[in-house]
Amino acid sequence: MRIQRRTRLARRLRGTALAAVLGLSAIVVPDAAVHPTDVALARIRHAEAVDVTPRVIWILAVGSDARPGQDMLRSRGDALQLVGINTRTHAAVALGVPRDSWVPIPGYGMEKINAALYFGGPRTMAAAMRDLTGIGADYVMVTRFPFFEDMVDSIGGIDVVNPRRFWDPDLKKEGFRAGRIHLGGYDAMAFSRIRKSLPGGDFDRSANQQRILRGIHARIRAQADRPGFVERGVMAVLRRTATDASPAELFAIAQAVAQVEPRRITTCVIRGRIGSVGAQSVVFPDRAQARRLGAAARQDATLRGC
Repeated sequence: MRIQRRTRLARRLRGTALAAVLGLSAIVVPDAAVHPTDVALARIRHAEAVDVTPRVIWILAVGSDARPGQDMLRSRGDALQLVGINTRTHAAVALGVPRDSWVPIPGYGMEKINAALYFGGPRTMAAAMRDLTGIGADYVMVTRFPFFEDMVDSIGGIDVVNPRRFWDPDLKKEGFRAGRIHLGGYDAMAFSRIRKSLPGGDFDRSANQQRILRGIHARIRAQADRPGFVERGVMAVLRRTATDASPAELFAIAQAVAQVEPRRITTCVIRGRIGSVGAQSVVFPDRAQARRLGAAARQDATLRGC
């Protein structure tokens, strides 16, 4: 009976914006620009497909810093965003975690949280995030940054509101001005990765990554009805993403995210203090705040204050 319901759901969703939901973790590009090793979606919590009923779906989005030829699922993570989607109220939340957060990684001891992907792949990354926030991800989605650039270019770039001017001598020498700005693929990547000229370092970088996610979501929603746009996104995902999720699951997740209302998106970055462990510069996260935010958002994907 459940399989029949999922089959009917998949048929109904073939005309929805799969591109919109997967845009949360940078998965909408023309088919020719996607490579099988550029995107991976791993189911974590459930032995069976996620039953999309009035509940929250949690997706841990990870940007892998893997170099060409390296396994992106066994490299260090970079951008870390835990995204919750409420399938009943159409709310969504993103919890940002600085990549240098010094945390216990189950089975491996204390390390920077971005090393969890290197040590044990998506499941270990999900376990480290669960230990920090109390939230168990349903899925972990990992992408490469060059693919992210292609995706942003393919949707015509995005708009973000930048609260302050900042720059980087290597990634963006001329910098980004304050105010509303339009970003192409490379600039979106640079905007999400620069930290040294930001007063809050890793914390401000994580907040910038959330601004990028909002920009992607807004852009895709605006184009979702354009002839062929959704179909190209669907085919790119179904044919090119390494995943153990079924097509019905992908379509179901797509419906959930496509229905997210922009005004009901809330974001927060887990706070902490910058310090050192040996020769390493690390972030000591506020574990009490992380657990408090996780408890507040877990059931309804909503935060009332950060």
